[in-house]
Amino acid sequence: MAQERPYLYVRGVSKHYDTAPDPRLGSGGLRVLDNISFTAKQGEFVTIVGPNGCGKSTFFRMLSDLEDMDYGKILIGGKTIEEAKIGYVFQNYRESLYPWRTCLGNLMVPLELDGVPRRERKKKVDEFLWRLDMSVREDAYPYELSGGQQQMLGILRALIYEPDILLLDEPFSSLDFQTTLYMHDKIMEVWEKTGVTTLFISHNIHEAVYLADKVVVFSKRPARVVEVIETKLPRPRDYKVTESDQFFEVRNRVMELFRDEIMDSFLFMELSGF
Repeated sequence: MAQERPYLYVRGVSKHYDTAPDPRLGSGGLRVLDNISFTAKQGEFVTIVGPNGCGKSTFFRMLSDLEDMDYGKILIGGKTIEEAKIGYVFQNYRESLYPWRTCLGNLMVPLELDGVPRRERKKKVDEFLWRLDMSVREDAYPYELSGGQQQMLGILRALIYEPDILLLDEPFSSLDFQTTLYMHDKIMEVWEKTGVTTLFISHNIHEAVYLADKVVVFSKRPARVVEVIETKLPRPRDYKVTESDQFFEVRNRVMELFRDEIMDSFLFMELSGF
């Protein structure tokens, strides 16, 4: 039987900056990514965890064609990153939304850029929200919304033009705990209804395991893939799954890998005189 071709194919992605590093680190610039390789099936929810500063956001910028890789290959549904439609949600929702445009106006931005005629944009927004069973305060401005509402608006804006892949770079890191719990369930609800292949960067291991079909663990810089872990947790999913032995087994494995990497980082800092 022929093996299913992966929807997301990442092979050998590497990045090196020529900028002068701290003298204590030696010469030769800064190597950030070292042969990043993994795959994902269409419709999977993949979370990425790794130490601070290891290159996760740099990897996202390459996936979205905002920055060039030194070498490597990325295919999304058989398309190159230049051909694929990328939905990107940044960490800082307050700066990613247009404050001078209403919620409806913000949702229309991707449609405008995609060349959708003015008279059809409102209809497409209404159909999109109806399909997701969601609503927005169309005449409100982003600053009138709560943090969770602003970030959900950013997520909906990234999804409305039907991207081939959705990139979420720590989207809930600025939200309070209660709102984050609510957003976990909302993002899974939206993901299940759209079926979009999603990559989600997180520093919260509990969150990373709870949301994911697959957890990709990055090493310290220069980042490489330490391990790819299939969660195999049932869907649809709610927080009861976090009480299961299966959840704890996956979480503990990710924690073990993450701890090994950050301890190595601290040892390096001590030996380097930081």
